[in-house]
Amino acid sequence: MTTTDSAPDVRRVVEAVYRIESARIIAALARMVRDVGLAEELAQDALVVALEQWPARGVPDDPGPWLMATAKHRAIDHLRRQENYRRKLAVVGRDVELAEQTSAEPDIVDALDDHIGDDLLRLIFTACHPSLTTESQVALTLRMLGGLRTDEIARAFLTTEATVSQRILRAKKTLAKEGVRFELPPPSEVPARLAAVLGTIYLIFNEGYSAAAGDDWSRPQLCADAIRLGRVLAGLLPGEAEVHGLTALMELQASRMAARTDADGRPVLLLDQDRRRWDRLLIRRGLTALAHAEELGTLGPYGLQAAIAACHARALTPAETDWARIAALYQLLSHVAPSAVVDLNRAVAVGMADGPAAGLEIVDGLIARGELAAYPHLPAARGELLERLGRGAEARAEFARAAALTRNETERELFARRAAG
Repeated sequence: MTTTDSAPDVRRVVEAVYRIESARIIAALARMVRDVGLAEELAQDALVVALEQWPARGVPDDPGPWLMATAKHRAIDHLRRQENYRRKLAVVGRDVELAEQTSAEPDIVDALDDHIGDDLLRLIFTACHPSLTTESQVALTLRMLGGLRTDEIARAFLTTEATVSQRILRAKKTLAKEGVRFELPPPSEVPARLAAVLGTIYLIFNEGYSAAAGDDWSRPQLCADAIRLGRVLAGLLPGEAEVHGLTALMELQASRMAARTDADGRPVLLLDQDRRRWDRLLIRRGLTALAHAEELGTLGPYGLQAAIAACHARALTPAETDWARIAALYQLLSHVAPSAVVDLNRAVAVGMADGPAAGLEIVDGLIARGELAAYPHLPAARGELLERLGRGAEARAEFARAAALTRNETERELFARRAAG
């Protein structure tokens, strides 16, 4: 046991350990009790025990395994009270009489220590089950796999704690009502289900990288949580190229976080950033993950976006950026995963590679088709291209339009400054 200075110090240690270990604990418990909601309750029970015991007894030398063992004992106590306890024992090869339960407990715990990786994978696929709404998938993923409290999720997504609680509760009820089993999907369903998992993780990252609403330009902790989930998934599915592609994309984008604001907290756009402030370790990790994805086969949507981010990461100055390659990669991405946002990004890259007039032609085509009418970055991109063409008055009008469309206060201030000239 190790000691800390005060009860508040111990509480911080308990919460930090729980955030790191909670996914593994809940995954292991879910395999035992076959109920994700009950598994979380039992894990929370273990957290309460730690909060009660550690201030008096000190923090265990191995706090993670201590929490795991305590949670499993809670699960065993629960199973003992159930009529099917004998069947549960048989599942792990311990078909013993109830009179021998106490002596058998350590063996049961040891037997249930296997397949932690498989359990985590099952938990990821369960949290992102297609029967759940996107909002519920995000909330449940952050709760179960990210170890975030309900109030933290609410604060990150600018909603109320009650709303998040309801989403999580509805998700658990839906999983229980539909009899969703704590298991990996059949092989035929894996690609579609994996796409949902990756999409959920990237949605969490994007909300952290460029907050859709509120006062903050970004929320770094959400990015860190998403990257951690991506790394866990990459470890569990090492042969999936898109998993490595997503991890690479998030790490390469996150490498710019420190340079995205100035000393006063105001946004700094990509071409104006001090690249000396980019995180070189994250860049190396991202490039390594991208290389893994490339070795595994043809790049998918996340891998292609990571390749685009890598072009920026490899350029020591904006002038060294290979905009022609970026434009070509966006062209390829538009075939693999067509979207108006991809076309808008391609317009920006084409504007840098072939001149602003070429980029403006693509943007005007999007407008003519009525696409992205409520997307603030469309008029912002058009304003940038018009400004480079020397059409200042038109550019300022576009920036004013972008300011009116965005729900992020920091972004609104940025566009308003551009509109004011």
